[in-house]
Amino acid sequence: MSKDGSFILKPSDADQLGAQLSALVASGRVEEARQFLAPVLAQRTPFPILERIGRALGATDAVAIGVLLDRIADDRTEGGWVVIAGALGRQLSIGPERALERCRLFIVSADIWYAADIFGDRVPGPFLLDNFEGCLRLLSPWREDPNAWVRRTVGIAAHFWAKRSRGEKSSIPQARALLAFLEPLFSERDLNAAKGIGYGLKTLGKFYPGLLSQWLPAQLRRPHRSLMLLKALTYLSPAQRAVATKGLGR
Repeated sequence: MSKDGSFILKPSDADQLGAQLSALVASGRVEEARQFLAPVLAQRTPFPILERIGRALGATDAVAIGVLLDRIADDRTEGGWVVIAGALGRQLSIGPERALERCRLFIVSADIWYAADIFGDRVPGPFLLDNFEGCLRLLSPWREDPNAWVRRTVGIAAHFWAKRSRGEKSSIPQARALLAFLEPLFSERDLNAAKGIGYGLKTLGKFYPGLLSQWLPAQLRRPHRSLMLLKALTYLSPAQRAVATKGLGR
């Protein structure tokens, strides 16, 4: 334990803890597993360690481990959402439909911005990298979800994809497709959802400024929050901003 009271766990410790939790769940001792994890979640354990614990959990049977994930969610700790997201991220490879639907339900249950961001960075974001077309297909209903946090998460996933693809020429067709996918969300009115979507556009603008500047004029003809445009323009050069806002007097 460190001087500030946080647990000092190495990656190997996280793997071992995840394996121990999995063994407890497999033997039907879900509550014991929850209590075993609780001290780690009560401290300022680094997110990478918590995610690693979750990924170790996610390697086990999805249905069995789902009971523990529900119990962790009941405690509503910030670190708990990271563990859950790590587990669901690991389960994408064996059951993406179920993993994403569970992810959506946890986002709704958490009902707070940081949980939406935690899940977006660890479940749909990585899935976009691994299976771009499949992820867009499964995320399509999220754009019209009645829950604003779910809609926000689409923007966070776009941010993750753009950050990891880093503007590579081979990724340009996907970046163009992702912008087309985000079109219905440019008119988002909920402030919290708009912040997440704008964040995704901001990062796309950092790595694909030419594409974004060409995409924006058509979007600006529709009602939109000024925040959305401000975020989208963040990394554009003066010339690119002029192209993006032509006709708006900017």
